[in-house]
Amino acid sequence: MMRRFGDAPESGRSYTLRTGAYAILPLGEGLLLTHQDAPEPEVQLPGGGVDPGESPVQALIREVYEETGWRIARARRLGAYRRFTYMPEYDLWAEKLCLIYMAAPVMRYGDPLEPGHTALWMDVGEALNTLANSGDRDFVARFASHLPIFQKRS
Repeated sequence: MMRRFGDAPESGRSYTLRTGAYAILPLGEGLLLTHQDAPEPEVQLPGGGVDPGESPVQALIREVYEETGWRIARARRLGAYRRFTYMPEYDLWAEKLCLIYMAAPVMRYGDPLEPGHTALWMDVGEALNTLANSGDRDFVARFASHLPIFQKRS
């Protein structure tokens, strides 16, 4: 059974399945993250929804570029989790299937293309205290616990 983070689904409410791909992007001793201004200001793992006809990795590459201005390589899936949430930008109650990858940020091409997004670098300890989503925090904690460079800092 897949782990669930956040609120339990509400009885009687209909949810639409939305698959998304999100990345842990380490470089040096930091992680590349995105700050999204709306609907709520929050720090997130870069990524987003898989569009029709896209593979999760294609969506991940596109979304990371749109939200951070960076190109990535060597995406490797770490796992997945579910969360049930309201998505005001789509006026939709969603069952989000969040596919989590690790990838290498290889080159910054410019500012984020997605309005309201800002790329930022953060060390793992700060990310664990700042990421808005408990599922993202869980994956970052598990990722960091396996890397010697991060073990002393988290």
